[in-house]
Amino acid sequence: MEKKERDYLAVGKIVNTHGIRGELRVIPMTSDISRFDYLLYTWIRVDGKLKEYRVSKVRYHKQFVLVKLQGVDSMTDAEALKGCELLVDRQNARPLEEDEYFICDLIGMKVYEEDRLLGELTEVLETGSNDVYVVTGEDKKEILVPALKQVVTLVDLKNKSMQVKLPEGLLDEV
Repeated sequence: MEKKERDYLAVGKIVNTHGIRGELRVIPMTSDISRFDYLLYTWIRVDGKLKEYRVSKVRYHKQFVLVKLQGVDSMTDAEALKGCELLVDRQNARPLEEDEYFICDLIGMKVYEEDRLLGELTEVLETGSNDVYVVTGEDKKEILVPALKQVVTLVDLKNKSMQVKLPEGLLDEV
């Protein structure tokens, strides 16, 4: 059975090369950076096609993860992957805790407060203390919704919808 786009999750973005032996400098896109320690395979979209790579080495340097892939053996090989995302297949992704979701599953959700459509979840801002959901309305105005249990009351992955109870004053015009 062929995998679809939604079967893959981005765990990092290749921002540069590191050294001359094909190491990749990666900005992690996962809340659990230790997941790179047990990353055996990754997929990268090259020229519109997904290609599987075996991970041969991972180490950490400042805020980056340095990743060595089999078959990427020179700076030129590595430069060709600059700007690409490292993907993992969903079945090998880190298990989620209760009330934890993959960002790619949240993007595109319709967000409601009771019966009123507020808009579509278009971005997730990772602030450190708690995530913030950017909800874009039909008028293109953005509402910043804190991703807290008392605010986000229901996430329905199957129907791609979310119920929220906005804090008082969040929608008040200035």
